[in-house]
Amino acid sequence: MVATKAPEDAYTAEPFVPGRGGLTALRRAAAECRGCPLHRDATQTVFGAGNKDARVMLVGEQPGDQEDRQGKPFVGPAGRLLDRALEEAGIDPSEAYVTNAVKHFKFTRAEPGKRRIHKAPTLREMTACGPWLAAELAVVEPELIVVLGATAGKALLGSSFRVTQVRGTVLEEEIHGRPERLVPTVHPSSVLRADDREAAYRGLLSDLKVAAHVLA
Repeated sequence: MVATKAPEDAYTAEPFVPGRGGLTALRRAAAECRGCPLHRDATQTVFGAGNKDARVMLVGEQPGDQEDRQGKPFVGPAGRLLDRALEEAGIDPSEAYVTNAVKHFKFTRAEPGKRRIHKAPTLREMTACGPWLAAELAVVEPELIVVLGATAGKALLGSSFRVTQVRGTVLEEEIHGRPERLVPTVHPSSVLRADDREAAYRGLLSDLKVAAHVLA
């Protein structure tokens, strides 16, 4: 008897992405995604959220602990800091669409029963989740993508992406077959971890002001 491979062994979400329908159909389908092994340990799929007609899409790395529990992106401390910075930069958070390159929380535990510690997704896991991001871009059709951190940048722009080299600049690239404008910046969680949090926040705010200027 030949053992059948589990869907996650293929490392692609492609078979789970519906061929038609808007964000509601995508979100419903993503809840059943088995496109890579990350779904096994995560509480649930955390799909994108926000305005389907958003002019700006913000793309982060992956859900964190709070996002995994609540099923919504950017609801933890990093999300609150991001909302504050967006408002200060002149971008209304309620008019944006926020999502992550990877839709399941990847974590490790120092000890059984202890808190879950974020673990960066691999390029293979990011690539597996790519069809969901492509589908979100096709539906929302944002004028601008704000890339939050190195992992999101690698997922969108390839493994050679370095956020420190291009943050706060306007890039024009083809992403999933669509010409896009992008402004990379750091992930808000890195601001919370920074030794000089105020300086790190000012850097994030400066980059988001570039994004606001593009949208003006």
